[in-house]
Amino acid sequence: MDKKRIVVICPGRGSYTRETSNYIAKRKSFEMLDWMDNQRLKKSLISISELDAMPFKSRIHMVGENASPLIYACSLFDFQTINKNDYDIVAIIGNSMGWYTALALAGAINLSNGYQLIETMGSLMKTNIIGGQIIYPIINDNWSIDYKLKKMVDNIIEAENAFVSIYLGGYVVIGGEVDVLERLIRLLPNKDKFPLLLPFHGAFHTPLMNSISKKALKIIDRDIFKMPAINLIDGRGKVWTPYSTNIDDLIDYTLNKQVTQPFDFTTTLTVCIKEFAPEKIFLLGPGNSLGGAVAQILIKNNWKGISSKKRFKEIQDKNPFVISMGLQFK
Repeated sequence: MDKKRIVVICPGRGSYTRETSNYIAKRKSFEMLDWMDNQRLKKSLISISELDAMPFKSRIHMVGENASPLIYACSLFDFQTINKNDYDIVAIIGNSMGWYTALALAGAINLSNGYQLIETMGSLMKTNIIGGQIIYPIINDNWSIDYKLKKMVDNIIEAENAFVSIYLGGYVVIGGEVDVLERLIRLLPNKDKFPLLLPFHGAFHTPLMNSISKKALKIIDRDIFKMPAINLIDGRGKVWTPYSTNIDDLIDYTLNKQVTQPFDFTTTLTVCIKEFAPEKIFLLGPGNSLGGAVAQILIKNNWKGISSKKRFKEIQDKNPFVISMGLQFK
């Protein structure tokens, strides 16, 4: 039987929530978990296993030094359960922090160095979070882009000296100084629960992160990077292949450009589906935080006849194209 071609998507910060508590405990122990637990205990940090098992508390589970490695562990577990006899992983992508996970899963760094990279990057603002992020929808009820609304939001962002942090399907994540975001929350029209301030998030992927990038370039060992074994697509839509990746450029992107410049997940997934034509898309856990954004990007591209929210749900009910591994266990 021919293997199905799939792409794998790694989630970012904010994907481990109250609803995903016990994500690992509900499954089983896996390769690397004991090692990661020991690494944290050596530093007098709460182990991954303990974090996952304890009652969810935002001030514990959502701070960078805990959230990032916890999400990495969940994603790693899901990735290791993909049956490689049935599926051919043709490309890996991630959203925001998920780029670091994608690097490890694609073999551009090994799994232990992936953990160290994620823990380090997640801890660089441990004592002082720089700025923040809010998320805001720019879609209509059919999950298509409302271009009039998008233009209004873009104008407000520019006028208030904020920055687009992440292009996320039908949402825009906005980064900036805290006082700037407070103004934006007052200026943007209320839509359900939006605009929504993302707790314990810094102004990722904006120029406010220049100092963080400089720290990362100094303390991260460049020798951990190597050619990927699986195609990677970054937050600009650039493809890093096992045959043509320039390691210095990969390091500069990872520790410099993607830290300080917008992460365009919409373009990343668009390039991914058009270049690699997957038969399925696998979303790694925890949770299903990217499910809506992925659907909205597919709708934008009218991919496989997915032209609306209704059509996406019809296809998902009959023969799912998007497989959310975070929904495998309730």
